[in-house]
Amino acid sequence: MNAQASPAAAAALHIDYADPSQLPALLADPQVLAVFGFQAGDAAAPSDDPRYLQVGLQADGVAKLEVWRSDKPVSHGRDANGVAWASDGALMFGALQVDENLHGGILGASEHAYAQMLQALSAHAYPHLLRIWNYLDAITEGEADNERYREFCVGRARGIGAIDTATLPAATAIGRLDGVRVLQVYWLAARDAGTPLENPRQVSAYRYPRQYGRQSPSFARAMLAASGSRLPLLLSGTASVVGHATLHGDCTQRQLQETFANFEALIGAARAHRPSLPAQFGEGSRLKVYVRDAAEIGDVRAALALHLPAQVPYIVLHAAVCRRDLRVEIDGVHDA
Repeated sequence: MNAQASPAAAAALHIDYADPSQLPALLADPQVLAVFGFQAGDAAAPSDDPRYLQVGLQADGVAKLEVWRSDKPVSHGRDANGVAWASDGALMFGALQVDENLHGGILGASEHAYAQMLQALSAHAYPHLLRIWNYLDAITEGEADNERYREFCVGRARGIGAIDTATLPAATAIGRLDGVRVLQVYWLAARDAGTPLENPRQVSAYRYPRQYGRQSPSFARAMLAASGSRLPLLLSGTASVVGHATLHGDCTQRQLQETFANFEALIGAARAHRPSLPAQFGEGSRLKVYVRDAAEIGDVRAALALHLPAQVPYIVLHAAVCRRDLRVEIDGVHDA
């Protein structure tokens, strides 16, 4: 392992996309914090390096790796409780893969994952969660409170324990389509607290009414890292939700328009804290686009060409969104 940087060092993170053939070289780089693959099934590139996670979502088109780079040497390993981790003295990447069958289903698996995550944060002395990604199979299977996403939300809250809404991280929860009942959770944490942000067009997720389940989702709409750090704005999964209601459930194109209106409002909220952030997506932005219906991916790509400048890199993934009437969701990062 590499020597770890001083805890006083300022946090810095650069996110980009790379060809899967570069995986060995990336994992040989002492400043790579994490690498993610997006190829379902046996096509995935194998590696037992704890910094590499294969997410069971199928990318459209040419496969790409998502790469997180620090500007400092990175240490990495695996904890006895199954947490894969990497850290550079200012930031920590962590990941867990939890077999639902060992925990009585998605509720127990999510409770276990979040409890283990919090233990890892304490053990490694990175107390501040900035961003979490959650990927689970069949996210909208089940009815009413028995829907898997709603059960996930209950388990997540139980694993967190006392929830302080002023410190909730940005987050994504997306459904895989691979039939594998393993919950994948990975995160970015820091030594210094960030600033959670909400969208003025939306009800905060943690204040959703009872109609969305017995436990409201526990996340912020975006996260700005601590002042003085060099991290992009971390954007939660964003979709065609205004207030707390889904809009345009019958039209993917209109849902995309509403999604980008939400991003505009959210970036505006971030610029109130960091005026140097560009008002629009550009070459410093990186996006992941989740599309429910594979037959619509071509149309979604055509629409993205109208909403995004040509210099914005993005990945399109075939995935299920956490509401049945949401046809598309986008997350990512944004910077100058």
